[in-house]
Parts: sequence; C-alpha cells; structure tokens
Amino acid sequence: MRALISTFASIAALVLAPVLAAAPAQAQDRYETEATHAVIMDYDTGQVLFAKDAETPMAPSSMSKMMTVLMVLEAIEAGTLSMDDELPVSEHAWRTGGAASGSSTMFLELGSRARVDDLLRGVIIQSGGDACIVLAEALSGSEAAFADAMTARAHELGLTSANFANATGWPDPDHYISALDLARLARILIRDHPQYYSMWAEREFTYNGIRQYNRNPLLGNFAGADGLKTGHTEAAGYGLVGTAERNGERRIIVFNGMTSNRDRTAEAERMMRAAMSDFAVYDLFAAEAILDQRAAVFMGDADTVGLQVGEDIQVALHRRARRNMTVSVVYEGPLMAPIEAGQEIGRLVVEAPGYEAQDYPLYASETVGRKGMMGRIGAALAHMIRGGS
Repeated sequence: MRALISTFASIAALVLAPVLAAAPAQAQDRYETEATHAVIMDYDTGQVLFAKDAETPMAPSSMSKMMTVLMVLEAIEAGTLSMDDELPVSEHAWRTGGAASGSSTMFLELGSRARVDDLLRGVIIQSGGDACIVLAEALSGSEAAFADAMTARAHELGLTSANFANATGWPDPDHYISALDLARLARILIRDHPQYYSMWAEREFTYNGIRQYNRNPLLGNFAGADGLKTGHTEAAGYGLVGTAERNGERRIIVFNGMTSNRDRTAEAERMMRAAMSDFAVYDLFAAEAILDQRAAVFMGDADTVGLQVGEDIQVALHRRARRNMTVSVVYEGPLMAPIEAGQEIGRLVVEAPGYEAQDYPLYASETVGRKGMMGRIGAALAHMIRGGS
C-alpha cells in the first residue's frame, strides 16, 4: 500500500508570484549506481523514483527488442497476425540474426518456417535476432521498413527519444532510445498486453532441439521478478530492463553501461531491492480535494476563498526525504474580487531535500462576488489606513 499523508508537513501562505512548473522529482543523491544510464519507475503511477542521465538517447542493444515484441503483439490484437501463423526464414534473417551472425540467436534453419508463438519466445527468452527479423519481414516486408515503423509507433506512444535502425538492437549509430523511454515502453507492455506478459517470466525455451535459458538475472533470484529484457554490446556495455511486483506494488528498473555480466547481475538485484525498499509514492491529495487553508480576498463579499486541487497529487520520494518534505500554498494576493469558482488562483508547491520542487495549480472552490459600492469604499479606506498601496 502507498503511504498516505493526511496533513501538510509544513504549510505557508506566501504572497508571491506563482512558481514555474518543475520537472518530476528525482532523488539523485539518495542512490548511486555505476551504470551510465539508469531509471527506477513506479509502475502504477509512472512516477520516476530515481534517474541518472535517463533522458539521453543511448545504444540499447537487445533491450530494443521490447519494441519489436510490442509491434508483433499489436499486430496480433489487430488481427493482421496470428500466434499460429507460420513464417518463412529468409536468408537475411538467417545470415544477419542466425547462427552465422555470431549474435544471440534462436537457431532457425534457412528456408524453414516457424510459428509466431515460437518466434515470440525466441525473441523474449532466447533474444534471437533471427526471430526478430523473420517477424519484421512478415509485418513490413523488410527489416528496414519495420525499423521505420518501429520508430513511428514509438513516437506515437510518446517515446520521443527513440530511433530504430533495425529490429534486433544490432549496433548502429542511428539506433538509440533513452533509459526513461525504455521504462515507459516496459510499462506499456505490462499494462496493455497482460495476456502475453507471462512469456517474459519463462526461464527457458527449447527450439530445434536446442535449449536456451532466459538471461534475465532477476528471474529466480529476486522474489516477484517476472521480466523483462537484457542487452549487451561491446559499445553499450551490459544493460537490463527489469520489473518485479511485491505486496501489490510493481517497480520497473532500467540501467545500461555495466562492464560485465557479473556486474549486471549484482546491480540488478541491488537496484531492485532499492526500488522496492527505499522509495515510495505518497498520495497527498485526491482530485478536487479542498485544502484546509483559504486564500485572502480583497474587495469581495467574502474575506477568503477556498483552494481546491484539480488532479490527484502524488509525489515519489526516498523514504528518508519524506521527513523533511514541505508543502506550501503560493499565490499573489490578496486576490482581487470577483473570483469565479474553478478559476486558477495559486499553486501548491512540494519540496524535499535533494529533489526538484514540484508544483500544481490551485483553483477557487467557490465564487466570490465583489462588494457593493459602499463596501468597496470602506475596504479601500481600511486598506489605506493599514498602509496598503
């Protein structure tokens, strides 16, 4: 269960201009990793719990095969492809992604045909480049055309850092995506295609008499782990997109740039432990909640107006940072009447040590009309006597 904050840790009514919107909170000083790029994400909310160079495009190697799988699953659900379809193994697929390539492979035979069901497991479990290319050619006619389609679809999904040059993650200067977008892609796969998701947790797959094991170091070693994909090239190092669920909470981790398989294994477990134990998503306010604090009004038929949030407000924090979190109401005031219900009149600012401030709009919870003529004259005189300007 997520922690719930029922009262402000600290609240201040400040007569200031509204604070500009800030980036999502990231606990950069609360967790350290030797990975060159890293993200910890809460699955339910999509909140980023930790990030290190997460928005910089990087070479994802085989982790980009998640996008290949997504394209195939969408085609299946659209009815243009079936799990029972048998697809031909071309020379390009065999030579570029098969046994002849020297890369991870499903060991498809040249000129044979393979079921989509088997090919998906060949991609997910065995990381087979040949399986990726067979699927790509079936959907788009060529691997190059499929790569263009992958990029276009990624951008439609909001994965704007992505650019794919192939279906396999083979090194190419035009093949890249950020760690943050890989985390978002993982979230899409889990959320939108649950009927196929169990494949990611399968520990082994045998095809053509050859048994291969899932390379994900979390499977079987971290309770609750059930996906997703490893990656490795000499240029990019060792990477992982991993996810696990415990006590109703799911986390997604992404990292890249480790120097060895052993280091990747150690970092996968360490990062997932931190994701589950050290970070939390706190629910501050439900959508349309009215704050206890009210804003001062000048020249109104009421002296104050209620403050209402417009959306669910949740913040992702390291558990230690929660103790020093502050929540402040910021508005330029006193507010001049009239004020319409629903009018934006201030900001709610959330701050914590080591985090960038987050702020959210606040709206008037009711309408406040202007005073009558005599009331306005009296209010103006009182304001002058108090030294207002």
